[in-house]
Amino acid sequence: MAFESLTQKLNDIFKKLRGKGKLSEADVKQAMKEVRLALLEADVNFKVVKDLISKITERAIGQEVMESLTPAQQVIKIVNEELTSLMGSTQSKVDFSKEITIIMLVGLQGSGKTTTAGKLGKLLSKNGKKPLLVAADIYRPAAITQLKIVGEKVGLPVFTMGQQDPVDISKASVDYAKKHNHDVVIIDTAGRLHVDDDLMNELVNISHAVDPSEILLVVDSMTGQDAVNVAEEFNNRLQLTGLILTKLDGDSRGGAALSVKAVTGCPIKYVGMGEKLDDLEIFHPERMASRILGMGDVLTLIEKATADFDLKKAQELEDKLKTQSFDLNDFKDQLSQVKKMGSLDQILNMIPGFSQQKLKGVEIDDKELSRVEAIINSMTLEERSNPSIINGSRRKRIAAGSGTAIQDVNRLLKQYAQTKKMIKQFAGSDKSRKRSKQKLPFLNF
Repeated sequence: MAFESLTQKLNDIFKKLRGKGKLSEADVKQAMKEVRLALLEADVNFKVVKDLISKITERAIGQEVMESLTPAQQVIKIVNEELTSLMGSTQSKVDFSKEITIIMLVGLQGSGKTTTAGKLGKLLSKNGKKPLLVAADIYRPAAITQLKIVGEKVGLPVFTMGQQDPVDISKASVDYAKKHNHDVVIIDTAGRLHVDDDLMNELVNISHAVDPSEILLVVDSMTGQDAVNVAEEFNNRLQLTGLILTKLDGDSRGGAALSVKAVTGCPIKYVGMGEKLDDLEIFHPERMASRILGMGDVLTLIEKATADFDLKKAQELEDKLKTQSFDLNDFKDQLSQVKKMGSLDQILNMIPGFSQQKLKGVEIDDKELSRVEAIINSMTLEERSNPSIINGSRRKRIAAGSGTAIQDVNRLLKQYAQTKKMIKQFAGSDKSRKRSKQKLPFLNF
């Protein structure tokens, strides 16, 4: 999980501060020593750490903290603001000012460029754009085929010219986009195992040929400081406009995300938060700082819910809840909607107060959702609509069909019964309140 280790350490440090009430200068300096160590252990660039701690300390021993009624909260506020500033202060947007926005994706082999091309195309198409994916990696075996498969999965066309010169492919793709009304061209360029002159010369030639609006470096965030070093080298040769960090969901330290903007001056524009083709997020520095400090990210959660939830189904569910006709088909639909939003631990970490360090000992198992889905899929339509008919022999058949134990089936049916009972109680209390209002017109709340 992203920043898990760093988040836990910072929260332990701030917990000590909150327990002190009034803070002395020595308290602040001791806390900053611990924050410095936590950041270095998270593989944040040491120069970046030095500058960050200096800024936080200077502000934290000033009047705004020492004379505050809640000094610990003021320190946390300062850390939050400085982390946000470190990562870029505000969201850095893609430049869509031209008739056709050309985006060059560059990076080393294994960073996830091809998959990211599909993810980015899908995200932009959701926002009303018409992207064209371009296969300009002619060296890596099956790179063109991989992009075609990714394009098919996200429903986007892929422009290919086989093994021809990548510069010619890139130029021809722009002409093709103009003729076929595509307003975004995403060029998946070749990578190497390391930065070399041949790679850079080819990328520079493509850049000169198509004059891209954006040159985005795709880097694996799990490589930590190596990712920052790679970004520096690419930026020196190509003048990057931004970065996409992949695999951030698996980086428990977060050193690359916290260092790369300060070291290279290039803003992070997107982050990969999972393996699915939906798992690409716009990077918001203030929201990421909030997540790092265990304060959640409600805005991103709302955006995910708005994008992934089917409003028509939500209305249908509301009607069923009101009439108490909620069955296991509806239960399954809701599980599918939740799964679209990402893993459970990602969702919980966006809710203030539910970060992992506050749920110690609680196992967040995404496979449980799949097990529940498998159990419901193994039921007949009649059993889903009327679970009360599920007797011992049916439970045995359902367990065998779903590859689960009878206890798992029993647990699901018990949870469903409890949910239905709770819904009935809410509906009953709602009716009682309405009756009370009819009898007592002045109770109009």
